[in-house]
Amino acid sequence: MFVSPRIPPNTGNAIRTAAATGAELHLVEPLGFDLSEPKLRRAGLDYHDLASVTVHASLQAAWEALAPARVIAFTAHASTSYADVAYQAGDVLMFGPEPDGLDAETLSDAHITEQVRIPMLPGRRSLNLSNAAAIAIYEAWRQHGYPEGV
Repeated sequence: MFVSPRIPPNTGNAIRTAAATGAELHLVEPLGFDLSEPKLRRAGLDYHDLASVTVHASLQAAWEALAPARVIAFTAHASTSYADVAYQAGDVLMFGPEPDGLDAETLSDAHITEQVRIPMLPGRRSLNLSNAAAIAIYEAWRQHGYPEGV
């Protein structure tokens, strides 16, 4: 789940990752772009019809649609590594907007089950959103033996 993504190519790349892995991509409005924007379509190339993408009008609408899933929020402020989580089918991997990530109010939401981070060298601000999401989804998929993957 991308909460209020702002950079079209990041979401386009996430659409491509969703198509390649069979993951569902949930986008929470407001979006920082129109889904028909050429940069987004170019990044997703011809994967749009192969990916499952749902847009939610608000975070509350996303919670209602995705409940009772476990929600794992990715934040540079967490102490637990993303690799230390035993991912379960149906887990929601939640990422915040570029460039600041999920805010404190969102991170304190009762729907969030766990907060995790992707390790980086000290003094680095963040990873690119689509790269972080790809790292996370491939770890979850790896833990499940890459079902249907070749």
